[in-house]
Amino acid sequence: MSFEVRDKDLLGRIGRLQTKSGVVETPAFMPVINPVLQTLAPKRMKREFGCDIVITNSYIIKNHFEDIPDLKVHTLLDYDGVVMTDSGAYQILVYGGVEVTQPEIVNFQKRIESDISVILDIPTGWDVPRETVEYTVEETLRRAEAALPLIEDSPSLWVGPVQGGKHLDLVADSARRISVMPFDVHALGSPTEVMERYMYPVLVDMTMTAKLNVPVERPLHLFGAGHPMVFAMSVAMGCDLFDSAAYILYAKDDRYMTNRGTVLLKNLQYLPCSCPVCRSSIPQDIKDLPRGERELKIAEHNLHVTMTEMETIKQAIVEGDLWDLVEARAKAHPQMTAALKRLSEYSKHMEEASPGFKGHGAFYYDYHSLAKPQITRHHEQVKVNYGKPDGKNTLILFTTPPTRPFGTYPGFLTVKEQIEDKLDDAHICFIAAPYGVVPELLSETYPLSQFEMTEPLDHETIEFTVEKILDYINSTSHEKILMVGGDSPLDMKIMEATRQIEGLKALQSESVWSEKTANKLRSLL
Repeated sequence: MSFEVRDKDLLGRIGRLQTKSGVVETPAFMPVINPVLQTLAPKRMKREFGCDIVITNSYIIKNHFEDIPDLKVHTLLDYDGVVMTDSGAYQILVYGGVEVTQPEIVNFQKRIESDISVILDIPTGWDVPRETVEYTVEETLRRAEAALPLIEDSPSLWVGPVQGGKHLDLVADSARRISVMPFDVHALGSPTEVMERYMYPVLVDMTMTAKLNVPVERPLHLFGAGHPMVFAMSVAMGCDLFDSAAYILYAKDDRYMTNRGTVLLKNLQYLPCSCPVCRSSIPQDIKDLPRGERELKIAEHNLHVTMTEMETIKQAIVEGDLWDLVEARAKAHPQMTAALKRLSEYSKHMEEASPGFKGHGAFYYDYHSLAKPQITRHHEQVKVNYGKPDGKNTLILFTTPPTRPFGTYPGFLTVKEQIEDKLDDAHICFIAAPYGVVPELLSETYPLSQFEMTEPLDHETIEFTVEKILDYINSTSHEKILMVGGDSPLDMKIMEATRQIEGLKALQSESVWSEKTANKLRSLL
């Protein structure tokens, strides 16, 4: 198995997954193909929709086509791309069991020459007792180990599923234990019901727990994820592969997908999409079609918008703007916004996986942006790598100058020049949202002068910035601290928060960058 990462942002990555039938670029969406009833012909998917990989169900194929001599899954589907096959675990989840053994379905997937295959795991499901969850974890691990001798000579890639559901300790244990087995891909099992119930914060915890406990060099597949609005956040958490039949199932119910949610066909007065279906139709044209033709048209649109979202996500990774896209998509549903808040709690892990400068500045919109890697990295570097300069026992904290870089603002340079003879033991920093403390010597470095911030600042951003400033003050050993602030909400909050700090003197003025302020500052130095 070869999985090459070509670019990354947050925990998301653009990769090349080598299979025996060709290379798949990730993140990739796999349309689910029903081998018995094909509303949208698989042979169209690669040519018209850009689907280089699809997924079908080997258990259904076995039940309907096992007697065909020399049966091959690519021939059966009439599809020349990469084909992944599931094992029948979804049927276990829905119907409670399948009439096939683990060796039978493993050997059948080898026989039909699937490119990526899944062992017959036991899905966890939802609203089941912990004892049942523990059983699904242990039985899946037992089956995974038992499958190893059966697949060791297989040219296919094999998936080792992670179970545990909402029980994060079990998810972590499942992920760690299956990681020591030589599987090529891992998959988070049983998220479908979580997504159907819009329990996206739970999905964040499940996914992040799995991601942080499987080998980084192996792709992670999120079973059953098929709505465009969840892809950006899922990719940001490190998911590489997705599959769903939603594009067809939604079409059967006249449900039109967008990256912001789903609209019933009967409520559509316009087609807010530029795919071939929407550019050649008006809503009434589609509404007037016979049921089968209408279902096909909506399915075509749904698959187009799904694949377009994947391309949008890849471009965001290339540009280093994946968090911006996640923020935008999170506003599609209140529970997606709740999930974004939950994801922010994992900011340290996302920062560690993110590259540095990608050629442009950063945008900060509101407190949701505080989890961006640039901010997390700056706070960590100031705390760990930036110490108080030798011999500088006085800390001067200036309010945020109106232009960047802060250290070259003319008003600041004028004040600094007037107190130059008093700065032998002084260490100058600025205070600025969302970074907190910005040392003068670093004020021209990325990202401290290459960002745009929405103003007025929201309450959460102000509180966050003040907290980081206090962290810095409390972690240093300056004998004297001088605070030079104005009348902005951030300055007022900082002044209030620092009143009890020993050795700190505050100088507040409506005209910070003036000779009057410089003279007062001289008297305090």
